[in-house]
Amino acid sequence: MTMEEYYGAALPSLQEAIGRLLEIIGQYPASGRGTEEPSGEVLYVRSRLKSPESLMAKLKKHGLPLDCASALRQMHDIVEIRVVCSFVEDVYRICRWISDRPELSVCQIKDYIAYPKPNGYRSCHMIVSLTDGPGSGIQAEIQIRTIALDFWAALEHQLKYKHSIPHEELIRSELKRCADEIASIDLSMQTIRELLKEPF
Repeated sequence: MTMEEYYGAALPSLQEAIGRLLEIIGQYPASGRGTEEPSGEVLYVRSRLKSPESLMAKLKKHGLPLDCASALRQMHDIVEIRVVCSFVEDVYRICRWISDRPELSVCQIKDYIAYPKPNGYRSCHMIVSLTDGPGSGIQAEIQIRTIALDFWAALEHQLKYKHSIPHEELIRSELKRCADEIASIDLSMQTIRELLKEPF
């Protein structure tokens, strides 16, 4: 099923919401200009509109009707924006910056960095709603994570959608171990960054 077939008349508004969110995040000050504290750089931003197949599978899992109207009513991550930065400190700084944007209303924040998922997944998830302009009223999920965590998540995502995987338990165990090691490395890199800030 195509995006046009599933989303119908709602598709232009969803696409406008993606464009608006990318525009807003594009205003994040890489050098800290206009903020009270220096900020880290946003390395890259990705956006996507959840595919009909993925969305219907999620609706089915929750025992909800599979149509677009139900999806728009019940799902908050049809529009997804992923923001990737270098350091954990920057994840929280970007989260605060987004929370202060007048064009956005923050509905929910889930901190999977402080409280990782059992499989080791770490990221900060924000559910936001556009308050004005193109895409107004549409909710979206913004995921903010470090580049190291994004690398791990990309590999874990492949595992999620594969069926009948040889040595699945071993792979999941290794992924969990890698997630813990990446989290440790992220903290070490943050410490090095702080030491480099100190005057010599």
